Amino acid sequence: MNTTNDGVRLQKVLADAGVASRRACEELIAAGRVTVDGEKITWFGARVDPQQAVIHVDGKRIPTRAELRYYMLNKPTGVVSTMSDPRGRKTLAAYVGDVPERLFHVGRLDTDTEGLLLLTNDGELANRLMHPRYGVSKTYLAEIHGPIGRDLGKRLKQGVKLADGFAKADEFRVFDQVGKRILVEVTLHEGRKHIVRRLLAEVGHPVQQLARTEFGPVKLGRLRSGTIRALTTKEIGELYAAVEL
Repeated sequence: MNTTNDGVRLQKVLADAGVASRRACEELIAAGRVTVDGEKITWFGARVDPQQAVIHVDGKRIPTRAELRYYMLNKPTGVVSTMSDPRGRKTLAAYVGDVPERLFHVGRLDTDTEGLLLLTNDGELANRLMHPRYGVSKTYLAEIHGPIGRDLGKRLKQGVKLADGFAKADEFRVFDQVGKRILVEVTLHEGRKHIVRRLLAEVGHPVQQLARTEFGPVKLGRLRSGTIRALTTKEIGELYAAVEL
């Protein structure tokens, strides 16, 4: 925290980060809702180094390093979760061409799985989001064929033994049903390869189509297939909170 003329005024850093207008950010500071490196700041003259300071508003961390980028992509099926492919298949690079920074995908989606994929150049956040220690949940919509037993959700939440160990769903619900075509929503917090497909196949319901709709607090929403967008400041702060940053 700077008390001299070094650094940038805190309200400007907050405004540049997309928190609110500079005037509204001054009101947040005056209300005691902003901390810098763990210290509550209530005066307008405070200056900070946006490259080094850890700033929270209402307990949520605010991204202030200008070079860091955070995006979500609705990955279509048939796209490989890499930036290049020796076999010439379509990759994530096709969707990030306008972004000058080099981005990394947070985990992977199978080539035949669509949906929410996070992309960032924030290595610390990406590593924590993928680390089992933090148990960040992922939610999927899976199309299976029925009929299904009334105890299917209970079986999945109790756990199923797979070839590489025990696995279970955190949450399960039937999302929609038309005849024998059933959409189920599965939430789990681990990231083993093909885990949702293997889990459902083990209980007798092989997946026909699969899409990830949520990654921790971030939701795919109405983002169209093949579309990329920047995460909001709120979404980034929630991801930080999910991994204790």
